[in-house]
Amino acid sequence: MDKKELIQKIESMGTKKIVLIFVLGIALIVFSFPSSGKKTSKSAKSTESQEDTSSTDAYVKKQEQRLMAALKQVEGVGKVKVMITLKSSKESVVNKDTPYEESTKKDEKTVKEDEETVLIDKDGEKVPYIVKEVEPEVEGVVVVAQGGGSDIINQNIVDAVSVLFHISSYKIKVLKMED
Repeated sequence: MDKKELIQKIESMGTKKIVLIFVLGIALIVFSFPSSGKKTSKSAKSTESQEDTSSTDAYVKKQEQRLMAALKQVEGVGKVKVMITLKSSKESVVNKDTPYEESTKKDEKTVKEDEETVLIDKDGEKVPYIVKEVEPEVEGVVVVAQGGGSDIINQNIVDAVSVLFHISSYKIKVLKMED
C-alpha cells in the first residue's frame, strides 16, 4: 500500500470518523496511565509492606544475635553463626465488635450476628484497634559452629535451639565451621 492509496482511504472515511478515531486514540493513551490518586495508595501499600518486611527482618536479626550470644557461652561451641527462617511475618490481631441478637416468633428462632472491626482515630485517620501482635513462628534454624564436629556439642546446640524456639530437632541443623 503506497501513500496515495492511504490518503484515498482516509479521505473516503470522512472527517467525522477520523476525528472520532483520533479522540479515541488519545483517550486510550490518557486512561492507560495510572492516576495520581492510585499512585498514592500504591505507594502507601508499598511503604506498609516495606515496614512489615523491615520489622520482620529486624525481629530475625535480633533473635539470631541473641542465639549467637547464648551459644558462644556454651563450652566447646566456639565461634558461631546462625540463620533463622520464619513461617510467616508478624501478625496483628484486631478487635472485632460482634453484636448478637436472638428472637423467637411462633416456633421460629432467628439469630443475627454481625462482625465489625473496631476503628480508632489516629492522626486523623481511622485505623483498626490492635488487641495484640503475634510474633512470627520460627520454621528452621541453621547453626554453624567451630565445635560443630562433636556429637555432644551438636546435641547441646540442637537441644538449646529446640527449647528456645519451640521447634522439633529435625528443623535444626548444626554444621562445623570452616577453619
